[in-house]
Amino acid sequence: MRPLLAALLFSAACSAADFSGIWTGQLPGRNGGDPIDVAFKLEQKGTTITGKQYGDYRSSPIVEGSVTGDQAVFVIVASEQAGNQINETRVRFTAVYKDGELEVTRQREASTNAGNKGGVQFRGDTKQTFKLRKLT
Repeated sequence: MRPLLAALLFSAACSAADFSGIWTGQLPGRNGGDPIDVAFKLEQKGTTITGKQYGDYRSSPIVEGSVTGDQAVFVIVASEQAGNQINETRVRFTAVYKDGELEVTRQREASTNAGNKGGVQFRGDTKQTFKLRKLT
């Protein structure tokens, strides 16, 4: 391999973000309400990311996750209450590492009734953006 090409490949590999650690921040509140504290424990091994999202009363494991350069994409399945019904909702997070923080976009993808796996009324086009900081 030519020295310049090897140096460029080494430089690109070293500049990739390390997402491993505990990241904390606040999700925007529903309908403009109070923000919600959230934490993520992320574990990166190569291009795979695993871990959990932690809220006030529950945690949700990451069921899919990948890393490409300074971007991580991961999915959790969260239990959400809708009236008298509990739904399981797939939520996709896209995190971009920038200046020591993660800029995260959260999007609900799909939802089913937790009891019978039936369909539910679902608005999936809502996106929320927030920042996370790494605990040191």
